[in-house]
Amino acid sequence: MTILLTGASGFVGSAVLRRLVNEGYAVRALVRPTSDRRNLDGVAVEVAVGDVTDPASLVPAVKGCTGLFHVAADYRLWVRDPAPMFKANVDGTRNILVAAAEAGVGRMVYTSSVATLGLRPGGAAADEDTPVAFEDMIGPYKQSKFLAEAEVRRLVAAQGLPVVIVNPSTPVGPRDVKPTPTGRMIVEAATGRMPAYVDTGLNLVHVDDVAAGHLLAFDKGTVGERYVLGGENMTLKDILEDIADITGRKAPRLRIPHDLILPVAYAAEAWTRLTGGGEPFVTVDGLRMARKKMFFSWDKAGHALGYRPRPAREALVDAVQWFRRNGYCS
Repeated sequence: MTILLTGASGFVGSAVLRRLVNEGYAVRALVRPTSDRRNLDGVAVEVAVGDVTDPASLVPAVKGCTGLFHVAADYRLWVRDPAPMFKANVDGTRNILVAAAEAGVGRMVYTSSVATLGLRPGGAAADEDTPVAFEDMIGPYKQSKFLAEAEVRRLVAAQGLPVVIVNPSTPVGPRDVKPTPTGRMIVEAATGRMPAYVDTGLNLVHVDDVAAGHLLAFDKGTVGERYVLGGENMTLKDILEDIADITGRKAPRLRIPHDLILPVAYAAEAWTRLTGGGEPFVTVDGLRMARKKMFFSWDKAGHALGYRPRPAREALVDAVQWFRRNGYCS
């Protein structure tokens, strides 16, 4: 059985790649010509060069495959121009699923995000059925993933595509080469460059547990259903205290109100636009999202798929160790 995997060079995709190979699957990785391929090193994988935004390049990539894991996404919390993000996340998702269906692929897993789900007030854990609307989506990333997941459900209903949806929460762990926004936060905290925090919370999960959840969804998931692949709900204060304990540093004690940082975020974005630099160290959308604790329940995946994540501290330990070994932390 040959599996086509998109996003294999990325953080979550590389974990799914290793899980698939360890389980004995033959994997073909769809990789863009410009992709950083470090996460493919040492893994027995066939490489197909293509791009989900180029439908013609997908035809040879899906040929002969019996399964698809569409993990690839443009994941950034700030972009100068949101159009390419929508093209990759929405149009690209439609392109790869349709190409796979036309090639006779019989089973597909689409990697969405908890960013598409609603949030509950007061820090209560949300789940797959928490009410949400497009108007609740903050920023281009969440908006594009919301529309992409809606397109997946439309294709399942209208064309019978055999797609199972998974919604990872906030993965951390090894091989975060970019790194992701959460990975950057871990690096900053591990090197003592995060002296304060805001009152928010995340659901942290080991990236390898997310990968295991993908294969469980492939084997046991119901077509058209979605499953939160989460871990442990933690306040940012608790996360930073764990990182401080892991690294032997002092945890930050200063809590800064969101409104006090907002002008800094506007200034950081303006400076980035002016200088042409990368993503600002703090963003307006990131602060807007941080006003609510992004807590989630993985009970559905636990009951239906047998999904069982490890404690979040183990994920933080593995992340810090990987960042240290690879020169991200002094």
